[in-house]
Amino acid sequence: MTDSKVTSLDVARKAGVSQSAVSRVFTPGASASQKTIDKVRKAADELGYRPNVLARAMVSGKSRIIGLVVAYLENYFYPEALEKLSNALQAQGYHVLVFMASQTKGNIDSVVEEILDYQVDGIVLASIAMSSDLAERCDKAGVPVVLFNRYEEGEGLSAVTSDNLSGGRQVAEFLLAGGHTRIGYIAGWEGASTQRDREQGFLEGLKAGGQELFTRAVGNYEVDTARTAAREMFADPGKRPDAVFIANDHMAFAVMDVIRFELGLSVPGDVSVVGYDDVPPAAWLAYNLTTVRQRANLMVEETVKALLAHIDTPDTAEARMVAIDAPLIVRGSARIPQGWTRT
Repeated sequence: MTDSKVTSLDVARKAGVSQSAVSRVFTPGASASQKTIDKVRKAADELGYRPNVLARAMVSGKSRIIGLVVAYLENYFYPEALEKLSNALQAQGYHVLVFMASQTKGNIDSVVEEILDYQVDGIVLASIAMSSDLAERCDKAGVPVVLFNRYEEGEGLSAVTSDNLSGGRQVAEFLLAGGHTRIGYIAGWEGASTQRDREQGFLEGLKAGGQELFTRAVGNYEVDTARTAAREMFADPGKRPDAVFIANDHMAFAVMDVIRFELGLSVPGDVSVVGYDDVPPAAWLAYNLTTVRQRANLMVEETVKALLAHIDTPDTAEARMVAIDAPLIVRGSARIPQGWTRT
């Protein structure tokens, strides 16, 4: 065993190829024959060689690293979506660094400042927002930013979301068709575009059906806050809603538990409950939750497409706002109107 580090030149000599051929084999997207690839990888394995990614980045000016920022992972939607996003970027030859941040802009700004120090090629912000001055700094640094499941008006950033307006309207139409007359809403974090659009679509749907919102509370996309909101909303038996739309499934599960196990009410016999996201537990028999599906595969596909366009063609790529169709998934947590069927 030797203390000297194996170099690409050592691999080239052992494989009987040029040093540039070794470089091509280990450079994503570079061209090399299968015969050369096999010879180089065999020699590299025998010598224990690993390419120096950081050194290559210094030479090429590209780190092949994407910074991925997420606010929280408690909601089942994000681990699944971020796994898909990481896999999709890795398939394109990029490495992914994951950073955690809170939803407040000040915290996110400091995290993004740190990410820029890593010389990343691009940044994906999952369900968080960034200030306009930091967006401008990223632009000046030549680092494109794409927002996932969130958008910012007027910032000139590409963003991919589900069609939250349409999703909210569908829930209103479904509950009205079920004959509900006292319909409540438990909101998410009110600084989020997803929350605003879901509620706006919901209210528009109720208005189109000749109704207004019966009661409202804020769950802030947090389980404990959602539980408190549910207790307050259902505290007075004479003023209880007969249906409630909750801004995401993560909160909806907590609300259902309060309704059934603390208050002794039946779902959907006494109260219909509808969520948003369609995370895996929504299909469990314990919840059987009617909800709006966020199509993570399509959202990830569009996010990667937008990010790579900004990286590969920075002078011509334009900011894109993509809203993916979000279908209502009908299960058993809400009264099913006549003519509607379970999904």
